[in-house]
This record gives sequence, structure tokens and C-alpha cells, in this order.
Amino acid sequence: MKQFSAVIDIGANSMRLVIYSHIGFFRVQEVENVKMVAYLRNHLDNDSNLTSEGLVVLIDTLSSFQKVIKSYELDHFICAATSAIRMAENREDIKERVKKETGLTMTLLSEEEEAYYGYFAVVNSTSFEEGFTVDIGGGSTEITYFKDRELIHSHSFPFGSLTLMEFIDVNNSSNKQLDRLREFIYDHFSQLDWIDEKNVPIIGIGGSARNMVEIDQTYKDYPLAGLHQYEMFDSDIEQISQHLIKLNKKQTEDIEGLSKDRAESILPAMQVFYCLYNLTKASQFVLSRKGLREGIFYEQLSGNINRHLYHNVLQNSIEELIQEYELYPDQAAYNRDLTKKLYYPLIDSGLSSILSARDWDIMKYACDVYNLGSYVDSESSSQHSFYLLANRTIDGLTHKERLRLALLASFKNKNVYKRFLKPYKNWFSKSERQKLRILGAILKLAYSLNSTKRQVVSDVNVSVEEEKIFIECFCNQDYKPEAYQAEKQKKHLEKALNTQINISFHNH
Repeated sequence: MKQFSAVIDIGANSMRLVIYSHIGFFRVQEVENVKMVAYLRNHLDNDSNLTSEGLVVLIDTLSSFQKVIKSYELDHFICAATSAIRMAENREDIKERVKKETGLTMTLLSEEEEAYYGYFAVVNSTSFEEGFTVDIGGGSTEITYFKDRELIHSHSFPFGSLTLMEFIDVNNSSNKQLDRLREFIYDHFSQLDWIDEKNVPIIGIGGSARNMVEIDQTYKDYPLAGLHQYEMFDSDIEQISQHLIKLNKKQTEDIEGLSKDRAESILPAMQVFYCLYNLTKASQFVLSRKGLREGIFYEQLSGNINRHLYHNVLQNSIEELIQEYELYPDQAAYNRDLTKKLYYPLIDSGLSSILSARDWDIMKYACDVYNLGSYVDSESSSQHSFYLLANRTIDGLTHKERLRLALLASFKNKNVYKRFLKPYKNWFSKSERQKLRILGAILKLAYSLNSTKRQVVSDVNVSVEEEKIFIECFCNQDYKPEAYQAEKQKKHLEKALNTQINISFHNH
């Protein structure tokens, strides 16, 4: 049965309520995401006490969130506070007032816990085995390093997007100001001996990272939907920085993809990503839409802070797609086995030098979700398959990998493939484009061998003689429909490989 869980995140800049629906550990979806800009850090007085005005903002916002929460019957709930409340000298009084006036128990996260939850969300929503995570809040910045999905190091710096604003005059910014800010960040980062040249991805978490990605997508007129696991490089960050530095506050506020409340802090915050990228000689910058709140949520579900919720992030995502679009796991497994029996002999034959055994990594998942779009409409299943897979978040896949999966799982013929590929043609080299066409044709042929879904073909033998492909299908019952479809569909692979294919069917 569907369950609901909620997390309230009280940050230095904003407060947010997120409610998730889920079935056990699976099919997790956001059903509510309510943000309120509170600037609690600005309500700390000279003695680092949260003022009475700040307390009113805090309690009023929490009371507003409670009205949303009452619409759901929650299985898990936590109200977590980070740097602004952590810095407040009167934090215990704040917790008591919140409990008395709202009934909510506020959990104050330590610096170590805040860093841990960001890491925990990343390893449970991406397939990275090693990397740095960086989460810039309003008043602190958390950095972790993980390897083999295990947390190795973490640190929280006492500066965030709000505190770094003092380096940049938003109405009169200059490269001199930018250099001074970068020097400040480099000085702090260099204190950690584990921030060195590891040449691994940096995974950015939080609103500043998300807004930077949205700006980059706007500038590039990006054709795919979604932000999670979007990739950027240091040159992209620098290009956006140089553009922003020429703008005043009003012009910055008008940028597509940028939240108005981040107009003053986005440029300073981006320099944290830039400096960390350069110090670590990163391979790329990747956005994770999953951060602190999801880390807390995953821990609540797992019930154990040391347990990784998802052993294989991508496999879990594929299983969720199979459930959501009412595909049949036993049919998917059977089709995967047929595809494998066609695939590896063709690899071993050397008919095409651009194919390799490593391509099976994405092919096996394409087998599971092939023709997924028939759930929407069987007549136009190829178009729906491509659109659904290319434009939805699939945890464990970067955007290019997601596009590759969509092209394979929607393969119908050469013309349709080229039409789907056209907006993204520059994403792939000529040999990559040809490879995807061949792999798609193999999938198409394999699925034709199970056209009636009776699992008629019990075994397949593939041989290559004199640059001709011979496929023997051994069957356990009447195979006429499968034989007809195979003869009809083999042409796609023949044209892709520029070779002749002979298919024969036999009773087992």
C-alpha cells in the first residue's frame, strides 16, 4: 500500500516541506514541495541569538507547513534544522518554543550529520562509486569524499551562499572581487589534505547548484527535460560567472532559471564549485536533485544509518519503470536472454569493429524497458517509449546515458531512429550513432522472436560464415507468428551491418 513520509528542512536561507509517497522502499515520488524564504541567518543578533522577529518567522512558517501535513497520514516525519539554528546561542529555547507553539519536535543536525545526509542521498540516487559531494547552504558548506560508495571524509565550512555575498557587489561586480573570493575559498579548502587531485566527479547538492544548472540549460537551449545528474565542466561554470559579473541585480533577477531570492548569492556560491573543481582536477560537475532531505528520508526508510538503501541504484530505477508501466518481469527476463544469445556471437564474430562486450551494460536495461510506450498507445509505442525514457529522471543514469537508453528501447527502424536522434546528433560521434543503430536493430530482432509473448523459442544458435549470419531458433511449440515477424524485422539488422541474415526455425 502507498505510504507517505515528510521532511521539514529549516535552513539559513529558506525552509522547505517535502512530502514523499512510496510503496515500502520503492516507487518514491515527491507529492508536495513547499518552499518559504525565511533568511533566518539574517535574524541572528550580535550575540548570535535568534531574535523575536526571527522566531515569529520560524513558527509562522512551521504552522503553515502543518496545515499541508494534515492532508496526509504520515508513516515517517522529521523536522530538521541546520546551520542557522545550530549557530544560535538560544537554540534550546528555540526548540522549546517550537514544541510549545506548534507541537513539532525540531531535530538539530550537527555539521557531521548534515554532511553525511548529503552523501547518503547521492550514493542512493546516482551510480557513482567515487566522488566529492558539495552542498552550499545559506550559512555553511558541506563537503564529503566517498569511495566504493563508502564515506571516507567529510567537513563543514562556516560559510555559505549568504556569507559569501559580502565579497561581491551585485550592482558593481568585477573580476577583482571574484579573484578575492576565490582566494578566500582556496585558503579554506587547502586546509583539508584530502581535497587533492583525484580526478573524480563533483556532485553538487542544493539550491545554488540547481539554479546554476538551470541557467546553463537556458543558455544552451537544452533539449532534454530534468536536472538530476546533469553534467557541466569548469569552463561552463566560468562562462556563466563571466556573464553574471557584467549584470546588475535587476538584470540578474530576470535570468531564466534563476530564483529571484538567489539573484545576489548565485555568483558567490558558484565559485565554491569552481574552486573545488580546480583543486580536485575533477572529471566533471554533476547535479544531484537529491540532497539533505532525501538523505534523511532514505535513512528513515532503511532504519540503519550505515545501510545503503539501494544496492544497485540503476537496477532499482529500472524495476520501478517495469512496475509503473505494467511490464512483465518474466517476459523482460526472457527477452533479455534471447537478446544476449544474439548479441555476444555477433560481438565475437568481429562483423563490426565498433561493437564491444561493454555495450551490454546499457543493452540489458534496454531489454527490460523495450517498447515501454505501448502502455500509453500501442500504435505509437516507439514515439512514447523514446519521449518517456528521454525526458524523465532515471536514477543511476546521466542525461547522455538516459538518451542512449531511450534510443535503444524505442528502436523501430532507421528513419524513426534518425528522427529521434536529430536534435542530439552532436552528442554522439559517427561511430557511436552507428553502434546505437546496430544495437537497436539487435533488440528489435530479438523481440520479434517473442512476438506472441508465448516464449516459443527455447534456444538460439548464431554462427557467422563468409560474412553471412545464420540464426537457428529451436522451438517448443508452433512458431509460425514468430517466424513471420523475424523475417520481417531482420532487414533492420541486415542494413545496419550490411550483411545477409538467414533465420531458420526447428521444433525442439
